[in-house]
Parts: sequence; structure tokens; C-alpha cells
Amino acid sequence: MKQVLIRQGQAIVEDVPAPQREPGRILVEVSRSCISIGTEMSGIRSSGTPLWKRALKDPWKVRKALEMAAARGVGHTARVIKGEMEAGSATGYSASGRVVAVGDGVERFLPGDRVACAGAQCAHHAEYISVPENLAVTVPDGLDFGAASTVTLGAIALQGVRRAAPTLGETFVVLGLGILGQLTCQLLKTNGCRVIGLDMQVDRVGKALALGMDLGVEPDDGDAEVRIMQFTGGLGADGVIVTAASANETVLSAAARYCRRKGRTVLVGDVPISLNRADIYRKEIDFFISTSYGPGRYDEQYEEHGLDYPPAYVRWTENRNMQEYLRLLADKRLCVDSLIDRVYPLAEAGAAYAQLGDAAVKPLMIVLAYPEKPVDAQPETRLFNPAVSVTGVDGRVRLALIGAGGFAKGMHLPNIRGLSNDYALRAVVSRSGHNAQAVAKQYEAAYATTDADQALNDPDVDAVLIATRHHLHADLVIRALQAGKHVLVEKPLAMNATELERIEQFFAGRERSPILLTGFNRRFSPHLEPVHDMAKKRLNPFIANYRMNAGHLPSDHWVHGPEGGGRNIGEACHIYDLFTFLADSEVVSVQAKSIIPSTAHFRRDDNFVVTLGFGDGSVASLTYTALGHKDHPKERFEFYCDGIVAELDDYRRTELNGLAGKGIQSAIPDKGQKEELQAFAAAIRGDREWPIPLWQQLQAMRIAFEVEALLKTQSGPAGIDD
Repeated sequence: MKQVLIRQGQAIVEDVPAPQREPGRILVEVSRSCISIGTEMSGIRSSGTPLWKRALKDPWKVRKALEMAAARGVGHTARVIKGEMEAGSATGYSASGRVVAVGDGVERFLPGDRVACAGAQCAHHAEYISVPENLAVTVPDGLDFGAASTVTLGAIALQGVRRAAPTLGETFVVLGLGILGQLTCQLLKTNGCRVIGLDMQVDRVGKALALGMDLGVEPDDGDAEVRIMQFTGGLGADGVIVTAASANETVLSAAARYCRRKGRTVLVGDVPISLNRADIYRKEIDFFISTSYGPGRYDEQYEEHGLDYPPAYVRWTENRNMQEYLRLLADKRLCVDSLIDRVYPLAEAGAAYAQLGDAAVKPLMIVLAYPEKPVDAQPETRLFNPAVSVTGVDGRVRLALIGAGGFAKGMHLPNIRGLSNDYALRAVVSRSGHNAQAVAKQYEAAYATTDADQALNDPDVDAVLIATRHHLHADLVIRALQAGKHVLVEKPLAMNATELERIEQFFAGRERSPILLTGFNRRFSPHLEPVHDMAKKRLNPFIANYRMNAGHLPSDHWVHGPEGGGRNIGEACHIYDLFTFLADSEVVSVQAKSIIPSTAHFRRDDNFVVTLGFGDGSVASLTYTALGHKDHPKERFEFYCDGIVAELDDYRRTELNGLAGKGIQSAIPDKGQKEELQAFAAAIRGDREWPIPLWQQLQAMRIAFEVEALLKTQSGPAGIDD
């Protein structure tokens, strides 16, 4: 399919794989999408800004880059950032079209329904979009797709008016008569208010007057405050809604001056929040922020997982705002057709954006029109790269990557490129087509796809690397194994005992089977080699202590939810595997105890201590905590055995006491990810046994499940098989 992408200061139309049908989402064939002039042009200008200038505006990204440089090196970080910039980004957040497929759990829509969709994360300028149920609404009969495609802008304007709480007969000033200002004026008139509008462009003032605004103030009309006072009989406006986009720091001060005593100001647009106490104190002005489309925006549980807010408690959500805006359009209470300056075919989107950038007088709104498709048309979910072929490569593992998120792009893909004698990247699978295509281009894969089955059924794929979110791991592992593919899956291997049993049953009774490797990479770190040697040669049981200063994650972070399974299952399993690796013995006892925090900021299930007893008598303990400071090293490991002590500090330094050998120093933390990939390739070639025996992979996960049960009950010691 074709999609508009923003790259290095330009809008381009590219072919990318179409999205798939997904649970809780609808697949929409787009008919029209609306270009938001202010927001999207800002994104284009930003993408063309030199990196150092962008960094000055976003210190958080600078900090993340510095953290990556400290962990992976400056060269690696520079390559990752360069790849992200060259990949471009999806744009658009307001569209309309027809539903072509619905995912499991969707109740409000059926194929064929006419819908309008919102959301910068999904309602892109693309021929097909995958949209969560709460970000889509039915288009009323008689309303055309062009008008319906403005649904996001209408919901934003409507939420701003709701925040202002206008009453019949009040007077409002609208600062900025772009598309949001135009819609705001009409909504206020629908509420029975008198409306004054201000804008620097004369034509916009004229358009708002033609649509019912009572008074327009242009730059040549003299003092705006005087005009407003004259119109209101010296009282001042009951409220001001700021819909302008401006870097001028005086906008909010002007809004306060236009208000009467005890008036209110609502900020909808993008202006500096620079409040002067003198402007608002004497009049006791109320200041409100209006957040986008309404309640639910930026709440992942609402937008992505379909959680609705009860109308009795939250009358107007973003979805209900979208519905109401379309109803007002259908009832002819609002007019949007005259605000659409031009309709461009999708193929000419680049020219549309270029016009926006060059025009001295900016249009209010532009709509993109999409070619009509046959009723039985199926979206293409795979796109080949004709310049690359990895079929028949001698001695190299032909690999498919499933899940091209941040970790895969920051860690696995650079390592795969560095191991070009071991791997040839055959396919990149991602739920986002433009991301799959960008990664496939950057790392020279033969094709990109949004359909994992296409990679699993590809005879030219030898192995898959699964790097999706945790809840998808087990099912993808089973499907890949059944397809005869070797599997390297990021931890955790499974989310519960039932999933783990399915994987174990696959291997039961098989003499030959594909290799399964869970991404317990720490055992492959060079820092663990001398420790493992000590463990193999020991005469007595060992004692091991591991401390993980994991850092705080908010309770609404995906890791804590159904997709992540929590930090014990999702991360501490690394350490259960490490203990199993060193003991090479069955675990016979599991004890776990968590703290009960006094405040809700911390969780009990990411602050716990685990003690494991192994069949050989060894004892190992893990202290896992989110209570620590981020500047303190994340991981520390101490190993005691036969008068020898090994001390590992954050995979940068390992000291050995009691041995003649020297310790190990690393310029950056080396947690074994590259060595893990090397071991996987060697096992596939037959040069070595499985990198991790199956029983050890299963045991690490069973320990995690037992710990999870103990943390939930806060019970005492329990055996793994109890």
C-alpha cells in the first residue's frame, strides 16, 4: 500500500506493507484523510532541523542517547540515531473510510461500516490503517467521507469548548482563526454565545464572519482590547479560547486582558505558557488546558485496550466527542465544506505539503483522496526489496526478525549486521508496515511484512528471532517450531505454566527437532566464562548473590500489564537462568518475599528477594528492586566457592580473588547478546550442542512462575514441584 512519510524535511509517498487484522482493532480502507496544517507542518520542519538543534528542544532524548552511548558506545548510538532519522515517520491523525476487517473482541463495527478514525498513532495518511475500537466512530448516513475525515480536528475544538463551559448569552473571544479556531467559533455559536475572533490573516477573519461569527478583529483594526470592550459594553469577554499556534509569549497575557473579572481562558493551541501574575490576579482569571480530543487521550488502557469510561462519571470521552462532532455536521449545525481549501490525490501528497510550505497565505485545511479499490481487494502485507537476495547463501543462517521495536533495532540488528558471516537477514516482520519497510531497507533484508505467517511459511527462512512484546512469545514459538524453524526468542519464553507446557510437549518424543533458544543472554557474557569454569571445577556447593537495581517503572507501564507479565517473569527470569547455568542442577526449593510499600508509587511485585536451593546443595539469592537510584550500577553479582570469590560489577568489570587469572574489564557493559547470536548460529550449523539445554530453559521459567505465585500470596518456602 501507499503511505505518506515525513523524512528529512519532506513529505514523500512510499510503498509499505499493509497492516494486519488485530484483536480489539478494525482494519480500515481509507477514502479521505485530513492534513492538519499546523501540527503536520511543524513535524515536517522538525524533521528537517539539524540533530543538534532538535536536541536542544528535547533534553529527554539527549539523556536517552547519552545513556545508550554509555551502554553501547558512541559509534553504535550514532548509527541507531541515523537509522531512525533516515527511516522517516508516519504522519496524519484524522481519516475516514470503510471497515474491511474486524479483530477479535470488536463489538461496535462490522466489515462495510463507514467510519471516521482519530489518533496520531494509527489514523495515518495511508491506504489502510489499523485502528483501536475506541478511536473510531460510525459516520452518519448522508455525511460524506471528506467532511468525516476532519473528525479529529472537530473533537479537539469541541473539547476546548467543553473546557470553557459556555452558557447561553455569554461572549467569547477566539484567538487564532485557523481550522481549530473556525470550528470553535461555530461550536460557540451553536451554544448560543456571541463570538469575537482575532487573527493576523484577513481572509480567515472574513471566512469566520461568513460562517456566523459576530465580530472580527484584524491587524489593521486598532487596539483589539478596545474593540472587545466596546462590543461587550465595557465588561470584557466571559472567556477566551486560544486556538493559535505561535511562539509569541504575550498571547496568554492578551487573553487575560480580554476577559472580564472572574472570566476564564482555555488553551487549545500551541503557544508558550507564560503567565503574568498581574494579568490574572486582579481579575481572578481561571486558566484551563484542553487536552486534545478529550478524556481518554494518552490513556493506553482507554485508547489501545478498549477500556471505556462510564458516561455517568465521564460524560464526554474522546470517542463521544468524535461522535457528537459528526452528528453536528450531519445535522448541518456546523459547516466544514467551505473550510477545505483543496482535495489532492494521495499520489500528489508531496506536492500538497510543498504548497503548504511555500504558500504565503496558508490554507485552512487540505484533504487527501484515495483511489477506490475493488470490493474484493486484499491489502498487500509483504513488500520485497529487489536489490537484495539472501536465498542460497553458503553457510549463513537465513533469519527472519519478528518484532522490530526499540530493542531489536538498538541491539539485535546491529549485532546481526556485525555477524554477516553467520547471518543473512531474510525478512523483517513488524505490525507497523512503514517500520518493517524502513528496517528491511536499512539492514538489507529481502522483504518486509506485517504478516508473521509469511515469514514462518517461507522455505528460504531457516530461523526466526522473536522480539515482540512478551505476551506474543509462546504462540509465535509454537508456530515457528511447527513450521520447522529454529527459534531464538527474547525472554520470557512463556507467560504462564500452560504456555510452557505446550512448548515442552512439542519436543516430547522427538528425536530431531528445531533448536529453541530463549534469550537468556547473560550466561553468554565473557564476564561469566571464568565464573562458569569455577562452577564446573568446584568440589563443594556454591553461594551466589545477585543484586538488580532495576529502576522504577510507573504502574501503568506495559511491562506491568498483560503484555509484559511483570518484572519477575519478564526480567528476573534472566537471573534464574544464570543460577541454573552455574549450578547445572535441579532446583529443589524456592523462597520469595516482597516488601509491602507504604505508598502506591512502588509495587510489591518489583521489590523482592528470592532464595533458591539446588539439588547439589548450592544456594543462590536475588535481590530485585525498583527502590534504588538510577545512577547506581544496575547489576552486581558475587559468587563464593572453594575459597574463591568472583565479583561482577554491571558487566563492565569482573574481579577474581583466590585465582591466579586476571579479571575482565569492558569499556561498555557486555551482557552477551552478540555471543548468544554466535552460539545460536553455531548450533544451527551443527558445530555445537543446543546453546541452552531445554530443561534449563524450562526450569528458569518455572522458577519465575513459582516466585510469582509466592509474591501474590506472600507465603513461605515452597518447592518448585509442590
